[in-house]
Amino acid sequence: MDYSLQSRIIGRPIYADSELLQEIHLVKGNNERLVMEMNTGYHDAAEVRAYLKSITEQAVDETVTVSLPFYTDYGKHITFGKQIFINNNVSFVDLGGITIDDHVLIGPRASLITVNHLEKPEDRRGLFVKPVHIKRNAWIGAGATILPGVTVGENAIVAANATVTKDVPDDMIVAGTPAKIIRQIEMA
Repeated sequence: MDYSLQSRIIGRPIYADSELLQEIHLVKGNNERLVMEMNTGYHDAAEVRAYLKSITEQAVDETVTVSLPFYTDYGKHITFGKQIFINNNVSFVDLGGITIDDHVLIGPRASLITVNHLEKPEDRRGLFVKPVHIKRNAWIGAGATILPGVTVGENAIVAANATVTKDVPDDMIVAGTPAKIIRQIEMA
């Protein structure tokens, strides 16, 4: 992961006319080719992991399974653990950093978003980023959206189509828009 870039952007506004945004767009443009190649035609699991390794510039464990198509806008700020399953049509907007711990399940059409635009109309083309962390054994349901700065706790479940705007505690189920705690998971 390019920690030097990440340390320069976390918690700071990135203005539309800045050299920093130009640098980000250069990396983004280079990765678009790899993402398009990966999503075109049939690729077995090993080939998908090889593409992900090139996109993220990190090792991807052989226990990681990603169903295509898979989308990322930046790519360099994704960290995968082990025993992960990501279903098809998932989008990672990862400029702010997305960490997926071991044993995570992510349903189809889920979106993990680390980027927000600046609020003031005159600065709206600029960006503000915060990382997303999906902790061990969490399950993100189909169509769920995880917004910037959110941590989903260990063993937590995010219901299908939920929009998560705040951290999800360990062992909890959340649902709705905005997502609210429904109940605690009963442990055996």
